[in-house]
Amino acid sequence: MRKVLVVEDNMENLTLITYALQRAGYTVVAAETGEEGIEIALKERPMFIIMDIDLPGIDGIETTRRIRVSEIGSSIPIIAITSYAMVGDKEAILEAGCNGYFQRPIDPVTIMDRIERIINK
Repeated sequence: MRKVLVVEDNMENLTLITYALQRAGYTVVAAETGEEGIEIALKERPMFIIMDIDLPGIDGIETTRRIRVSEIGSSIPIIAITSYAMVGDKEAILEAGCNGYFQRPIDPVTIMDRIERIINK
């Protein structure tokens, strides 16, 4: 099963990335908070995770860190898609354990090629 977890609290962003993922043949499970994302990641063991950084509760950086020290560790690629574009943001996101980083806005037509390049490394 090609299941993907999307951790995203903005419904428009969730709809857009879900469209792209489903169009590419993935099944999407979603979480609106970091805490919920960790719980679903451990339970569902998705192929990969799309992580928003600006989340209610714990942010996407801390969520990624907690997933990385869990029993699933580094076995699941995590890709950040965020509006964060300040100097040092990309480095902090990758340092937390994300395998890739995309800035919004995303193009739903080309994003899957970019995602698949990361998950197939």
